[in-house]
Amino acid sequence: MGYQQKLYLASKSPRRRELLRQVGIDFEVLLLRDLPPRGPDVTEEVYPGELPEAYVARVTQEKASAAWNAMLARHLPPHPVLAADTTVVLGQQILGKPSDREHAIAMLTQLAGNTHQVLTSIAVKYQHQLLQRTQCSEVRFAPLSAAQIAAYCDSAEPYDKAGGYGIQGMAARFIEHISGSYSGIMGLPLFETCELLGYFKNS
Repeated sequence: MGYQQKLYLASKSPRRRELLRQVGIDFEVLLLRDLPPRGPDVTEEVYPGELPEAYVARVTQEKASAAWNAMLARHLPPHPVLAADTTVVLGQQILGKPSDREHAIAMLTQLAGNTHQVLTSIAVKYQHQLLQRTQCSEVRFAPLSAAQIAAYCDSAEPYDKAGGYGIQGMAARFIEHISGSYSGIMGLPLFETCELLGYFKNS
């Protein structure tokens, strides 16, 4: 049997919640601050010269540590904390979440007809131990017309997702090929997640 204990999920993502439920993991969402007045627990700013894999790993570690500290500060029962971060990479360019429609159109125009990488890093923290894995998949988009991109960006789908698209949604019709982990592209690679949680079975 796999991981049977409760954990805290440090993520607002409905996709990550859906994926954990898919594999029968009991969890409670532990939200971090992302609004004033006290400011964010974790910023997703890219440091100058920071490579994509280092970036996504660092942000994930920061999320896991911030969530563990939030759990302690709120006097919640201690359970392992799961954090994750996903970024889309074209060449060495990190494509985060689009800020507006124009930004989303620009991102999808870059992705159209090209192969990009999706990096998802996961970390599980419990007490003084933090274990982490980063999973990389490749996604190839078909060539897209300006009209196709504009129509997609008229929907609500692109705006809370790295790279401006969700593979589990309407953008699936743009994708010619994937190599790697479908769940990782969604935002939580299940094989790697369950493997990490296996180290915390008795926590």
